[in-house]
Amino acid sequence: MKDFIYNGQPARVVFGRGALASLEREIDLLQASRALVLSTPEQQDQARRIADLLGSRAAGIFARAVMHVPIETARQARDEARRLGADCAVAIGGGSTIGLGKAIALDSGLPILAIPTTYAGSEMTPIFGITEAGLKKTGKDPRVLPRTVIYDPDLTLTLPQALSITSGMNAIAHAAEGLYARDGNPIMELMAEEGIRALARALPAIRRDAGDLEARSDAQYGAWLCGTVLGNVGMALHHKLCHTLGGTFNLPHAEVHTIILPHAIAFNAAAAPDAMRRIERALDAAGRASAAAALFDLARDNGAPVALKDIGGIAEADLDRAADLVVSAPYWNPREIDAAQRGDIHRLLSNAYHGIRPD
Repeated sequence: MKDFIYNGQPARVVFGRGALASLEREIDLLQASRALVLSTPEQQDQARRIADLLGSRAAGIFARAVMHVPIETARQARDEARRLGADCAVAIGGGSTIGLGKAIALDSGLPILAIPTTYAGSEMTPIFGITEAGLKKTGKDPRVLPRTVIYDPDLTLTLPQALSITSGMNAIAHAAEGLYARDGNPIMELMAEEGIRALARALPAIRRDAGDLEARSDAQYGAWLCGTVLGNVGMALHHKLCHTLGGTFNLPHAEVHTIILPHAIAFNAAAAPDAMRRIERALDAAGRASAAAALFDLARDNGAPVALKDIGGIAEADLDRAADLVVSAPYWNPREIDAAQRGDIHRLLSNAYHGIRPD
């Protein structure tokens, strides 16, 4: 048994069909009375539903969350929270909306109640990201960890099948990197493997039937586990690549994670053999395919994009800049990243750009 340190994150989770009915009780437990409801423009109807449920406890709605939390949007939301005298934020949606709630909390300390409708996992982490001048900056702060998370599988039924798959692959990425994190521990390894297994079981079922509530429940369970892993351990190459591509080229978050994941795992395979075995076991691929190939197949076989060139927003010539940015300020990684690895990083990005299946 290796030495480790484990710190539990102080979050309350309410999980199950119909869990949204507990919203008023959970606001009371936060000792809050004026909630600012956050959403993307596309989910404004859901935000109105939340405001209606809260009644007089709803201070207002801010339905302008967008990908990668541009600093301008974060400032607008903070100003609106102050203007309305909000004493908490209720974020309904995916990583964009919950990230906006975190930006408000980082500045004001307002508690966040998160209601995830995707499988992004941001709700279980103290990690925030804000994009300014084309660069996405991330950090950790306990103030941004949502105090309460309500998981209601019924709320994910409107998540389109295609986005369900990429959102689930995004969640798997959190757990896969957690298996070789520098500050990993046995508890996170158990949660990571179980989270990958739950999502790998759920995604094909959702592809077959978007209304399969058992599969939707499995996917949210997996997302909770994978998000918890991300919130407790450090990030590595995969997340550095995705933060660079997303923040600099404004690429769609879940799709980028889906495409990059198999290639980042292949890059690290020799340096993290135990993690690879766990991933293969969770995907039921042991003896049939490598961890990287099995992740690629899971995405491809369920209709997700597997090539950067197919999602738009980035040209092959942009890969030079992306590789430079990654090696100039790398995250810790089990396989060391420095200027000498620039060629390998560019090759990884090129393979991802063209959608080449890793071995």
